[in-house]
Amino acid sequence: MPDPFLQIRDLKIHFPTDDGLVKSVDGLTFSLERGRTLGIVGESGSGKSVTSLGILGLHNKRNARVSGEIWLDGKELVDSPADEVRRLRGRKMAMIFQDPLSAMHPYYTVGKQIVEAYRVHNNVSKQVARKHAIEMLKRVGIPQAERRVDDYPHQFSGGMRQRAMIAMALSCDPELLIADEPTTALDVTVQAQIIDLMRDLQQEFNSALIVITHDLGVVAELADDVLVMYGGRAVEHGSARTIFEAPEHPYTWGLLGSMPRMDRPLTDRLIPIAGSPPSLINLPSGCAFHPRCVYEPRTGGLGSTMRPELTEAGGGHRVRCHLPATERRRIWVEEVKPKLEAGK
Repeated sequence: MPDPFLQIRDLKIHFPTDDGLVKSVDGLTFSLERGRTLGIVGESGSGKSVTSLGILGLHNKRNARVSGEIWLDGKELVDSPADEVRRLRGRKMAMIFQDPLSAMHPYYTVGKQIVEAYRVHNNVSKQVARKHAIEMLKRVGIPQAERRVDDYPHQFSGGMRQRAMIAMALSCDPELLIADEPTTALDVTVQAQIIDLMRDLQQEFNSALIVITHDLGVVAELADDVLVMYGGRAVEHGSARTIFEAPEHPYTWGLLGSMPRMDRPLTDRLIPIAGSPPSLINLPSGCAFHPRCVYEPRTGGLGSTMRPELTEAGGGHRVRCHLPATERRRIWVEEVKPKLEAGK
């Protein structure tokens, strides 16, 4: 069986600071095949965006300690020279950033920025690259592309800027596309359009797609598999169907409980996760989630003293929890799921 297109093995990304070592990503492992979509979810500060920047080699190694392995189509990136990784960005892998207004240069037109990205990896004239930029803007649904190609980022609406960012990311047909909060700050109609666009473009290019978000609705629409992160580590990983229909980690239950549902009347407020995300400088002992976990007393003291491992729960579903698998499934079926279905 061939290796996955993207393999992450024990990835650690730490940042030394005056207050201590920030362990933003601390031992992350996952893989992704061509043509499939992985959703990475979690609260702010869980390590999602740091992971994506690490894959693209965008961390300054003078400020970040990056270890582990990142294999992209058989090429290991962590130990590769910066110039080699730079040549892969845009051509082999690309990213849709969270805020296109700050990610795009305000002094250059949208077309010029797409032209530059295209010519870095293709030996073509400016005229050919400009024609390609116009075609890409048309492909992502920007009207009057021949005229809008000469507009500046601030002249685009939020949805149009996001489309232009997608056009720039796809200009060299990358095989791995990472979308960091691709629908943040967009109204729901534009969100749906962006989701449909990303799905269509992925099918067209057969690219591997990583969607990083805190919006579980986006994940439900796009993802084949879901990775739930907390405190810089994966706490649950499995198919999207499993994560939404039979999750086994208390943190995942909390995320699902805090998600609004439109398929039933809401009889009570959303259920927030008590407490705050942990400090990445001083993570709690044992399970990082245990100070916020209402089920920690059922672990017999293990939750506060011993770090759980990410273990197989069956069918490629992995969970990092001290509760026995049978107990986790019983709690979900008898205690958590009925509350979520009742909207309480």
